Amino acid sequence: MTAKAEPEAVEKVIFDGLAEVGAEPSDINREATFEALDVDSLDLVEIAQIVEDEFGVELAGEDVQDLKTVGEVVDLVVSKGS
Repeated sequence: MTAKAEPEAVEKVIFDGLAEVGAEPSDINREATFEALDVDSLDLVEIAQIVEDEFGVELAGEDVQDLKTVGEVVDLVVSKGS
């Protein structure tokens, strides 16, 4: 069973996932860019898998290729999970 994609829950899962792939937890916020967090495309694939497992929201490569900030991904997951 998947959780409802509420903004606070999505933010927590994504923030935790970013920390797991090596981003510095104190640097993670909605305005942070993936470049600043040193998160690469393989890390984003791992985050996408975590999101799918947790919320049942599938993020395709074309969905996230133009997203630059953590907040943009959170907003995308919330909109797809509603």
